[in-house]
Amino acid sequence: MLLPNQLTTLRIILTPVFLFLFISGDPYLIRISFLVFIAAAITDWYDGWLARKFNYITNWGKFMDPLADKILTSTAFFAFVFLGILPLWMVIIIAVRDFLITFLRIYADYKKINFSTSRLAKVKTFIQLVFLYYLLFFYVLRTFETMEQNYSNLFDILFNEHLIYWTMFIVTLITLFSGIKYIAANRKLIGKMFLNET
Repeated sequence: MLLPNQLTTLRIILTPVFLFLFISGDPYLIRISFLVFIAAAITDWYDGWLARKFNYITNWGKFMDPLADKILTSTAFFAFVFLGILPLWMVIIIAVRDFLITFLRIYADYKKINFSTSRLAKVKTFIQLVFLYYLLFFYVLRTFETMEQNYSNLFDILFNEHLIYWTMFIVTLITLFSGIKYIAANRKLIGKMFLNET
């Protein structure tokens, strides 16, 4: 169990801890949940850096690392659904797309088939994370009474339900389109992969 794999396991363990704290309704626990999420996100960067620098590459790590990332981000999106901030159907589309492509890439790696990551997929991931951190940051910031009292008008603008809905709608469209494009671009390889022709 190399250190990068331990960090991946830690990220998975921290995910339900984050969820429990985040939806607790207790302002102090919600603030702690943000720190837990940041800690989990740091393990993602650090385990990748360690794996590349010291060549700590294992089959377990190749399987679990991308899966742990999707578990963490999807859990955060579903937490906002639970809180009534994001629409369930959009989050389901994002989660299904991300897990489907992740499992395809994992299976392709197992079959020794290389699927390149498109620029659109990288843009999708960047936009998802920026929006997710935006939601987390301002939701947690509102738990501080002084911030809510002194900047309530600003929060009403930054956390406006229409702004969030349509931003999430755009994120969902980009996510869905990138998944369709990924499958279309690799349809022959995917067919070979499942037909055992490689």
